[in-house]
Amino acid sequence: MAFFNKLGSLARQSISQKGQVPMVSMVNSIRCMSSSKLFIGGLPWSTDDQTLKDAFSGFGEVTEARVIMDRETGRSRGFGFVRYDSIENASEALSAMDGQNLGGRTVRVSFAEERRPPQSYNDNHQGSQGFDN
Repeated sequence: MAFFNKLGSLARQSISQKGQVPMVSMVNSIRCMSSSKLFIGGLPWSTDDQTLKDAFSGFGEVTEARVIMDRETGRSRGFGFVRYDSIENASEALSAMDGQNLGGRTVRVSFAEERRPPQSYNDNHQGSQGFDN
């Protein structure tokens, strides 16, 4: 239900701003919201996986909580991801936690966008095709 409320809210917002709903925007919104994974930005540097899980577990079963660490320094990069067992729980957590104080910092919460696989430089291209030699 929360998913449909959010979708309706996005449509109303788009219509009121532009007078029409751009299809690409709606498709992207639906794609992001079809996941139960949240992006959490602005985390305190001291936040670890368990602290993140504890902070978000009041909204439903957290199936994964991960703080992203810098490979070289081992220090938090200040953001992480939380995955819930349902879209409804993720939506509830987003509504409740976005803009809240966590460990002295204001966190930003949004639906996570799935990564696109990286394309190599020459995908669908034949060397220097299109360039004059």
